[in-house]
Amino acid sequence: MKEIIAADCFAALGHPTRLGIYRALVRAGDDGAPVGVLQEALGVPGSTLTHHIKTLAAAGLVKQERDGRILITRADYDQMRGLVSFLTDDCCKGLGIFDKDDAA
Repeated sequence: MKEIIAADCFAALGHPTRLGIYRALVRAGDDGAPVGVLQEALGVPGSTLTHHIKTLAAAGLVKQERDGRILITRADYDQMRGLVSFLTDDCCKGLGIFDKDDAA
């Protein structure tokens, strides 16, 4: 994952309401949740929920699809895994600023 994409994801998750929506969708699993169910569960007004879901979708963190009259929202687990990997792939490898000869 490129830094700019990771930064967009973190910015999207940086609002308490969006973080709550995203966590609820992760808990919902692969089936996701209808927007109405999310609204009721989180106690967020419909227009506010729509605004926040659009921000999460623009960052690639969620996807939406229609099932008849119902709008289903799901976490994008590939994007989530990419974000987690972005944070952890280089764990404990050092800063990379110095090679071993320079440290002495």
